[in-house]
Amino acid sequence: MDLYLASRSPRRRELLAGLGYRFEVVDTAIDESRPGGETPARYVERMAREKALAGLGAVVREGPGVRRSSAVVLGADTTVVVDGTVLGKPRDDAEVLDHLERLSGRDHLVLSAVAVLSGVADRAAVELRLSRSRVWFRHLSEEERRRYLATGEPADKAGSYAIQGYAAAFVTRLEGSWSAVVGLPVHETVELLARAGVPFLPPPRGSSPAGAPAFEEDG
Repeated sequence: MDLYLASRSPRRRELLAGLGYRFEVVDTAIDESRPGGETPARYVERMAREKALAGLGAVVREGPGVRRSSAVVLGADTTVVVDGTVLGKPRDDAEVLDHLERLSGRDHLVLSAVAVLSGVADRAAVELRLSRSRVWFRHLSEEERRRYLATGEPADKAGSYAIQGYAAAFVTRLEGSWSAVVGLPVHETVELLARAGVPFLPPPRGSSPAGAPAFEEDG
């Protein structure tokens, strides 16, 4: 099977490549706005599904050289929720500081959805899984929040933080999946890929998993 990752996120690429999967990255552009009344869970599920569908469309447009009938496309989306409010990617520095203040000294919910789509056009079948994790932050002083902002790490991150980076120092407790908080729930991903005909086959000792080039943007 030909596996494609419909995401520009270097974190998702690294997680998937680290499991030994061989894949290509396909660039997608979708409307990520959230209409009023849509729950956070439905939102991340819809985003993951739409990314996978857009990724399949990009694969189909590649032309006759692509084995389209065997294409498997993976889409994912992650968001942070505090008291029912979605903290998406920050629009500016002020929003980064606002997010960090909201997260300081308390717990928050991280929703991460993964969609795996196989087939072509009207024969395409999509399966979806949703991961729920809860993360606790210690109290962050104003100076700490500003210093973290200055690292540049919060940019393009849901909730304005990266648990695999400097923000690991803020976390006092995690219930759920660390990889899902990073951006890709590994257990659910492996399960869905296996169902789509892409088995989990870790590479033998001494070999390096082959992934795809890293991207600076998150998507």
